Amino acid sequence: MTQEKMSSEKIVNGVNVDNLFKTVVAVKGNPTIAKFNFKAKNRWIAGGNNRTTVNEFYGACQTHSRSKPFEYVKDEPPVLLGQDQGANPVEYALAALAGCLTTSLVYHAAAQGIKIDEVESTLQGDLDLQGFLGLSERIRNGYEKIDVTFRIKANAPEEKLQQLVELAQKRSPVFDIISNPTPVHVHLEPN
Repeated sequence: MTQEKMSSEKIVNGVNVDNLFKTVVAVKGNPTIAKFNFKAKNRWIAGGNNRTTVNEFYGACQTHSRSKPFEYVKDEPPVLLGQDQGANPVEYALAALAGCLTTSLVYHAAAQGIKIDEVESTLQGDLDLQGFLGLSERIRNGYEKIDVTFRIKANAPEEKLQQLVELAQKRSPVFDIISNPTPVHVHLEPN
């Protein structure tokens, strides 16, 4: 790309706003390009340790491959009988929520021309093992609640930052996945 072309593009918060709006126009003109299918392949190692690889996904009417596959190592801390080789799955859920809320906030701020200097979030989830261990059917297996706190530095009034936080919740795919029931179909493949 030529220097002249790069300098004429509008970049806000690291987001190419021109391409963002071109994507919106393209999806309005052909909604089928908005359909995506993401995939993950998991392999158990030992105990609580398992690894998930993501690479190919379908979107914008074609299959895409990453320049290199990403591997996520999951395990449990020793207090939960693991070897602490990686974050545990419920921590990955918090990480996914943090990343998606932040990306949603930053992209929507960029679309509105709001320059963000810094975004940090802290997430905490309360979980009672009695559900997982089958000791109580009244206690859910997953998080009872998740608290998210944002700290944002930007040249925008507090009310605008609050609107961005609300917009991030409204538009974040992971927030939607976690806060609303998503049908999950689990099957056993015959040997």
